[in-house]
Amino acid sequence: MKLFSYLQVSLESLVLHKTRAILTMLGIVIGVMAVLITMGIGRGAAANITQRIQSQGTNLLTISPGAARQGGFSSGGGSARTLTIGDAEALLDPTSQPRPTLVVPEYGSRAQLVYAGNNTQVQVLGTTADYATMHNQALADGRFMTADEVTNQRPVVVLGASLATDLFDTAEPVGQSIRINGQPFDVVGVLKTSGGMGFDRTDTQAFIPIALAQGRLFSAPRYRSDYVVTGITLQVANASDMDAVQLQVEQTLRLRHRLKATDANDFSIFNQTSLLEMATQVSDTLAIFLGGIGAVSLLVGGIGIMNIMLVSVTERTREIGLRKAVGAHDTDILWQFLTEALTLCGLGGLLGVSLSYGIAFVLSRIPAITFQVAIEPDTVMLAVGVSLASGLIFGLYPAYRATRLDPIEALRYE
Repeated sequence: MKLFSYLQVSLESLVLHKTRAILTMLGIVIGVMAVLITMGIGRGAAANITQRIQSQGTNLLTISPGAARQGGFSSGGGSARTLTIGDAEALLDPTSQPRPTLVVPEYGSRAQLVYAGNNTQVQVLGTTADYATMHNQALADGRFMTADEVTNQRPVVVLGASLATDLFDTAEPVGQSIRINGQPFDVVGVLKTSGGMGFDRTDTQAFIPIALAQGRLFSAPRYRSDYVVTGITLQVANASDMDAVQLQVEQTLRLRHRLKATDANDFSIFNQTSLLEMATQVSDTLAIFLGGIGAVSLLVGGIGIMNIMLVSVTERTREIGLRKAVGAHDTDILWQFLTEALTLCGLGGLLGVSLSYGIAFVLSRIPAITFQVAIEPDTVMLAVGVSLASGLIFGLYPAYRATRLDPIEALRYE
């Protein structure tokens, strides 16, 4: 077939001018690498963010005291002390349809933790036994609080991984007694490392029964005879029910807080689904932006292909004249040079893909990079496809120039 003949001639020409061919391909190689690595970093970071969000639990609604804020300004004048433990109990009312499957109230504040000569000030969170289930918290040692311990206000505590290390170093924490704000608590469990971010991430928190935190430890204020809470988290069985449950929660709390139709909510509800959607939008934008940067490198590489092919046409003027003189058609000349440009880009693209996987492997071994560079098949096909398109577009003009040469004048060319 003619295609194999064109390919053979192209390869012979590239081998004859190895250095020039390698330098020309370098632009395509760098362009493909730039596209794959930058988009891989964008997708990897996005997947890492999504995984972190989902690791805190799925289908969650978080209720916070105080009016929702927009643009940094409160949308209403509600008090931040009106969300109570009674609200949490009301949200599990079996007469409410639809309703959440789990409701976990929280009351947290900072406290001083002491063990032997070690002490630190961290966030101590009063919560219930369902907290670990809702937030997918795995135990490295021991167990989480039980429902009986929460109900009877047993002085037990579960430590985050980093906090346990700070207090006990290499010693075994479970079974030991620590002091929180001067009061003794028995350590019953240590959580696995979660890798969360922020000052109050799970790794640096301590967890105790909520009633114990509200009453004995922090003396939480009351509202309408119920202890206030700093937040309530709800888990919904199905993602499709999130909006319906959110509406039901809003109606229930407005009735309990005796708000008029014209009053703004004195609480805010955060839907985890909206956070995931926002993260997806940001990741898509980031991937497009980073891919655009890589595409510029491919464009530069394509211009290099056109430049070197024009030089090749000039150098091989006599060869073109001879081919035409012995009967080669314009289409034969066109395909010969076009195939050469496509071969350069194809080889450069494949080499760029190979090097990209190598770089991704090296980056995955760097401890400071906490996510994997996600080079996916669709990105590889896009990068190779664009590199071949560059060869086609930027090789077309030099190939056309070659077909326009007059064979008589070409044979006279020195």
